[in-house]
Amino acid sequence: MLIGFQNVTFEFGARVIVADATWHIQPGDRIGLIGYNGTGKSTLLKVLVGEYTPSKGTVEKSKETTIGYLHQDLLSFDTNDNITEVALSAFERVRELEKEIEHLGHALEKDSENEELLIKYTDALHELDVLDGYNIHHKAEEVLHGLGFSNEDLVRPYAEFSGGWRMRVLLAKMILQQPDVLLMDEPTNHLDLPSIEWLEKYLLHYKGSVVIVSHDKFFLNRMVNKIVELYQQQLHIYTGDYEFYEQEKMIRIDMQQKAFENQQDYIRQQERFIERFKAKASKAAQAQSVQKRLDKIEKIEDVKLERPDLRINFQLDKVPGKVLVELKDVSKSFGKIKILEHAVAEIERGDKIALIGANGKGKSTVLRMVAGTESFTGERVWGHNVEQSFYAQHQLEALTLGNNILEEMQSAGSKKSDVELRALLGAFLFSGDDVDKKIKVLSGGEKARVALAKTIVSKANFLILDEPTNHLDMHSVELLAEALNKYEGSYIAVSHDRYFISRTANKIWEIVDHQIKEFKGTYQEWVDWNERMSRIAAEKQKLGVPDIKPENKPAPKPEPAKPVVKENTPVNRELQKELQKEQRRLTNLETQLGKAKEEEARLETALGDPANYSDKVKFQGIETDYKKARSNREALEKEYEAVFEKVMELESQS
Repeated sequence: MLIGFQNVTFEFGARVIVADATWHIQPGDRIGLIGYNGTGKSTLLKVLVGEYTPSKGTVEKSKETTIGYLHQDLLSFDTNDNITEVALSAFERVRELEKEIEHLGHALEKDSENEELLIKYTDALHELDVLDGYNIHHKAEEVLHGLGFSNEDLVRPYAEFSGGWRMRVLLAKMILQQPDVLLMDEPTNHLDLPSIEWLEKYLLHYKGSVVIVSHDKFFLNRMVNKIVELYQQQLHIYTGDYEFYEQEKMIRIDMQQKAFENQQDYIRQQERFIERFKAKASKAAQAQSVQKRLDKIEKIEDVKLERPDLRINFQLDKVPGKVLVELKDVSKSFGKIKILEHAVAEIERGDKIALIGANGKGKSTVLRMVAGTESFTGERVWGHNVEQSFYAQHQLEALTLGNNILEEMQSAGSKKSDVELRALLGAFLFSGDDVDKKIKVLSGGEKARVALAKTIVSKANFLILDEPTNHLDMHSVELLAEALNKYEGSYIAVSHDRYFISRTANKIWEIVDHQIKEFKGTYQEWVDWNERMSRIAAEKQKLGVPDIKPENKPAPKPEPAKPVVKENTPVNRELQKELQKEQRRLTNLETQLGKAKEEEARLETALGDPANYSDKVKFQGIETDYKKARSNREALEKEYEAVFEKVMELESQS
């Protein structure tokens, strides 16, 4: 065992966080520590590292065990050193050796015959070699690059970076220290998708043990081999990933419920026996014996799944026009850093857009441009009857710490009465005296709920959401996703939570080459599309064909156009004929594909119609037709992609 709890009880005043808990972290463990917001997951990590002392029991730790602890309080650290130097501070002993070697080298220049100095110098070089000290700069740069920093960033002072980027530097330092146990409190809150994917790959090969507090299901499913759930002041341990935990928990609940019901049946039978025979002299002793057995029985608790259920119910006052907002010829730069350049985009009624991509591409900037809180060149045109509400990343920090929760809601300007605001706050798990709590004493999850409540109080028909799932537990993320799926308005959201995106988005926006590229489809369809495009590009590279990158979406219908004749350039008429032929073929395939999708959807609906279940022969016929329609659609899609690629190649040559 590296570290763990032995019969630990920890209390905050009258509130019990955990009671009589035993938990041992073993070498090779990759643990997801989960629980609803406010149950005390972060507190538990602080007990583990010794920041808090348990009321009862002991925290056990091997003398040799080293611990790395990534948490939000680290953001108080500040320095003017560049970020490479901060990361290199992980190699404390190596840096000491480098200074020692430099000092001994100067001394030997003056006294080259000094045998004692020579031995010390040789020993220091040997230790540096054993510690792989010659590669620390390469290691630091590799980890910083993986976490999203560019070469130019590596020499920038740490103090210049925002909170999220500072946390990445400290994460890099902690990874480079390679502690025996790495404790990470919501590490993905400050990472974009590429950095999360890099961290996943890195930690999967990490030699130490890892404990992660996270609400990211995708991340936990890839990362952990054990789940520890903090629930009802107890630690419940499951050996498997998050998906296994979900299944196993339901099995355990079902078994406990059956055991409870069986025990209740037994108790009722015994109580009837006692009631019937306790007054009879011949049976009184037996009835008394049964009563003693009942008194000693260990009662099985009834299963009551206690969890905080956000009751998010979006309401609309007005129905907007078909187009909510247009961005026309928009450009945005920060100094030499270009975000957008002559970009165009359009959001229509019913769009549920996920804006994704690496940090630094300008996702939050684009949201602010849409919201009208960021200046830019170009034009933003609002549609008819559009009422927007903006949930910004900084919104938690923008809450007034001196206000209580009710006062904060009153400041939103919704013109709702206190009774109405209290009812809304009740849906966000703030009931009774909770509304009198000051914002400054709330946890991150509680602040996020207040900010969300402020966002929806206006009955907006267009939501702009910047990382809405940060600080929410997994159950609350599910409830928010469910509410957004029922929401009749439109929204655009920036999120790194792949589960949330996959549950909510029907369009994907990505900033590529300073343009907004739109993909009409779900997140999984976008992932599949990109994988197909990568495979095609790889095949082209093998064959030596120039790589023409298509947009990350199915191709629009090509407009037959007259070839542009360049001055003094002969027209390749054969090439033009072939291009026009392939364009006609593509248009024809697009029509066929549309009909094929409609047919597949029709048959899919028929399969789901209960009226068809009763007629076995009819149902089998529909099922056969559906399989043929699906196969036909897949074949047409494959052919469509091939022809689309051919058109792109021919256009590039013409």
